[in-house]
Parts: sequence; structure tokens; C-alpha cells
Amino acid sequence: MNNGPSALSQEEPCKSKLYITKQHVILELTLHCCTTRMADETSPWRRGTKDQFDNLDKHMQGGIEFVERYNKFVKDRTDIELNYAKQLRNLSKKYQPKKNSREEEEQKFTSCQAFVALLNEMNDYAGQHEVIAENMSGLIFAELARYIQELKQEKKMHFQEGRRAQQYIESCWKQLEASKRRFERDCKEAERAQQHFEKMDADLNVTKADVEKARQQAHTRHQMASDSKGEYCSILQSFNKEQHEHYYTNIPNIFQKIQDLDERRIVRIGDSMKTFSEVDRKVIPIIGKCLDEITKAAESIDEKHDTQLVIEAFKSGFEQPGDVEFEDYSQVMKRTVSESSLSNSRSDGKQDSKSGKSKGKLWPFIKKNKLSLKLGSGPEDFSHLPPEQRRKKLQQKIDEINKEIQKEADQRDALTKMKDVYIKNPQMGDPNSVDPRLAEIGQTIEKLRQESQKFEAWLAEAEGRLPTKTDQTRRQSEMFELQSSAVNNCAQDRESPDGSYTEEQSQDPQLKVAAQSEFDDEFDDEEMLASIGTCKAMYPFEGQNEGTITIAEGETLSVIEEDKGDGWTRVRRNEDEEGYVPTSYVEVYLDKTVKGAMTYI
Repeated sequence: MNNGPSALSQEEPCKSKLYITKQHVILELTLHCCTTRMADETSPWRRGTKDQFDNLDKHMQGGIEFVERYNKFVKDRTDIELNYAKQLRNLSKKYQPKKNSREEEEQKFTSCQAFVALLNEMNDYAGQHEVIAENMSGLIFAELARYIQELKQEKKMHFQEGRRAQQYIESCWKQLEASKRRFERDCKEAERAQQHFEKMDADLNVTKADVEKARQQAHTRHQMASDSKGEYCSILQSFNKEQHEHYYTNIPNIFQKIQDLDERRIVRIGDSMKTFSEVDRKVIPIIGKCLDEITKAAESIDEKHDTQLVIEAFKSGFEQPGDVEFEDYSQVMKRTVSESSLSNSRSDGKQDSKSGKSKGKLWPFIKKNKLSLKLGSGPEDFSHLPPEQRRKKLQQKIDEINKEIQKEADQRDALTKMKDVYIKNPQMGDPNSVDPRLAEIGQTIEKLRQESQKFEAWLAEAEGRLPTKTDQTRRQSEMFELQSSAVNNCAQDRESPDGSYTEEQSQDPQLKVAAQSEFDDEFDDEEMLASIGTCKAMYPFEGQNEGTITIAEGETLSVIEEDKGDGWTRVRRNEDEEGYVPTSYVEVYLDKTVKGAMTYI
């Protein structure tokens, strides 16, 4: 009975390890686990990598968020550049000279031209900021937006691969643990069966059959432990191999991919920042040219030239007044007062009174013309202007008419060519359909030529090339011509219609007196104009301008001169109070008898 175990040892010498204790099994497993968990110290990415996936995930997510934040910064910078360019363009447009205004007339001055050049350069300057915004949007923002999506996808792929590898090694570890626990359990069972067999074998009261049964039971348990040990050893070797490949191959490769991904991200950020600076750097030369052009425009300002333009624009052409003659009032006339002298004195007084009255009458006539000018009803020949200004206005009018004539002539030539085409190719159109338009253009050109000849005659007169002035067809032009003639023939210290003073030194004093008397008589006749009807004021009017009269609503006045097309009617309130009122403010009732007599005349 005692030789059972020895016999078992002789029969199965290879299974002698079945008798190792539990402590020996745990020690062996611990040694294997410690051996397989050695880490490669050559790279910081491979130190303690088993539990670093979460930390790396947080780090990579922070890097992606940093790229997104930087891209948002680029987008905001792009918006700022676009808004700045828009505001610069609006600013340049706001201060551009407006057409048909005083600002457009001022463009002949070099300072105004320099300012317009500055505005144009600022518009180009705004265009460069738009280029900056466009390049930043296309080269940085759009590219980074696509790269961020690729970065997220690649990061997700690498971490999924790492987690799969971690899950696989954990499943292998669980399988090893299960095999180890099974081997441990079988060893315990084999040990208990062995102890039971030895106890049964030592007991003299136990039958040989029971001992044999116990021996078979122990043998079976030892066989199961041996199988569990073989399975455990196989799984352990496989796990060690998988673990070694996991920690020395798979995980380092995954971490290396993550490291490369993060380094590419960092390099991409650096490249984007370089592009950020290059976008600005590329437009700096163009911006410098804009600033150089602004400086060049500023240096082109010529104050002498601008001053000469002002002189040419406002010089009147009037001759400078001569010296004022001395009037001696110190010689007292010592004559005996008599009837003859009294009568002469009365006669002289009457004549002076008449003359004074006539002289006083001249100014309302002039003021009336000033009022007409303010209302925009100046004469067609610009006779109310100073000589130099009149010449410029007439020349400008002639140039405008010539442009219209040229425009109409171009249209006529085009229509003539079209008619020739229609004649050669009847299927394209009827040649006779062009004739009405050609006739209309011919009439327009003829009218424009007549207008041009009329203004050229006035220009010749203004330049002194004609001895006399041509007849005027409009009453307004005659009035201004009469006024201009009267002012040129008046004595010294007489105000002209434009407010200047003039004196004809070469004229004979007797001729001056004769002309003065002639105009005085005319103004006296004008003062004594008879009433040609009545009018009733429909609205109140305050005659604040010179030459007008204030009327109240419902007031009835006498009409002494009807509207001649300038929008004003001359009325009289009493024998000595008269003036002009707007025709649209009154309802006129003309005397049919007087109107018929005037028509007959």
C-alpha cells in the first residue's frame, strides 16, 4: 500500500509537478506577469501606456479644439477686414463730388483734384483689405475647416484601434485568469484526493476495494490537474506572446500614429500662421503704392494755380473808377432875391425835384431786375452779368449747343448708314421708315444752329467785335439791356445792377446829362402807367425782397402791368405804393377796353 505513490511516480515521471503547492503556482504566475509587463524606456510615448488612452484622448481633443479656436480667430479677422473695406468704400463714396453741384465745379482746383485722387486711392486701399479677407478665407479658414474634419476622423480611427487592442488583451487576460483558477481548483481537488487516498491506505479497517477506489479517485484528480496545467501553460504562453506583441508592437504603433497625428497638427498650425502673415505681406507693396499716390496727389497741389482760377472765375471786366471830382460849395451866390430869381429858383427846384424823383425811380427798376435774377428769370443774353462773366457764360452756352449739334449729327449719320443698309438689303427693313426721324433731326440741328448764331452774335458784342447790340426778342432782355446802358451812362457814384461802381471817363458831360434826362423821362412815364384792370389777393404775401409789395388775403389792388411770363404781376395799392406780387397769389380781372386798345396798338 505504501508503494502506491512511488509506483505512480515511476509510471508518470513527467507529472511530478502535480504535487506543487498553491503558493508555488501563484508565484510562478506572478513571475510571468512581471516579466511580460516590462516597458520600453526609449520613448516617452511608450511609458505606462496601458492606462494612458484617456489622457491621450483628452490631449488630442484639446489640440483639435485649439485648431478650431484658431480657425475661429481667422474667421473673425476676415469679417473685420471685410467690414473695414466696406466702410472705407462707403466713406470714399460719401465724399465723392456730387454731379451738378458746387462740389463738381470746384474740381478745377488742384486741392480738390488731390482730394478726389485721395478718395480713389482709399477705394483701392479698401480693395486690398478685401483681398486679405478673400485669401484668409480661402487659404486658411476653408483649408483648416477641412483639416479639422480629417483630424477628427483620423483621431477616432486610431483610438478605436487602440481600444480594440486593449479589449483584446484584456479578454486574453481574462481567459488566462479563468485557466489559472481552473488549474488551481484541480490542484486542490487532486491534493484532497491524494490525502484521502493516503488516509484510506493507512487505515487497516478499510477494505482493499475502498482503497483501490480512493486510489483511482486520486489518480483521476491528478490527471485532471495535469490537463488543467497543460491548458494553463498553453494559454499562458499564448497570453505572454499576445501581451508582448501588444506592449511592444501594437500599442507603440498606435501611440506612434497618434504622436505623428498630433505633430502634424502642430506643424499645420505653424504653417497657417505663416500664411496668415504672408497674406498681409503680399498686399503691403500695393498699399504702399496707394500711399505713394496720395503723397503725389498732395504734392501736386498748386496754390498759385488755384488762386489764378479764382481770379479768372470772378473777374468782372469793369474798368476801374476814376478820381472823384471836387465839388465846391463854398462860393455863396450873392444875388438879390427877385421874382425872376425866385421863379428861376422855383424852376430849378422843380427841375431838381423832378431829377431827384427820376433818380429815385431808377433804383426800384434796378432792384426789380435783381429780384428777377434771384428768381432765376435772367435775360437770355446774360447782359445782367459783368462783361467777363457774361463772355464766359456765352462761350459755355455756345459749347453746349455745339455738343448737342454734334450729337444730333452723329445720330443723323447713323440713321443715314442704316437707310443705306435698308436700301441694299430690303429684307432688313423699310428705308422710308427712317425719313421722318431724319427730317426731325434736320429741324433740330437747324434750330440749334440758329441758337448758336444768336449766342455767337452776343459773344461778339461782349468781346467788342460788333458796334451795336442786336435787337432782343424778349422783353426781359430789353429791360436788362436798358438798365446796363443806363448804368454805363450814369454819373459817378451810381450803383450798377451787380453792385459795382463804374464811370465812363471818356464820355462828354453834356451827353451824360442828355442821357440822364432821357432816362428820367422814361421812368416818369413808367411811374404814370395807367391801371389796366384789378386783382384780388387769394393768399397773403409778404414782400420781403426789394421791388415787391406786401398784400393781405382778400385785398383788391390795381393792375398796372400784367405778367410777361416771369411769374410776377405789377400792382398798385394807392397812387404812390406799387410793386410786384406772384401771379399765382392773385386773381386778375383785366379791363377789356384797355386790353383791346393795347392789342390794337
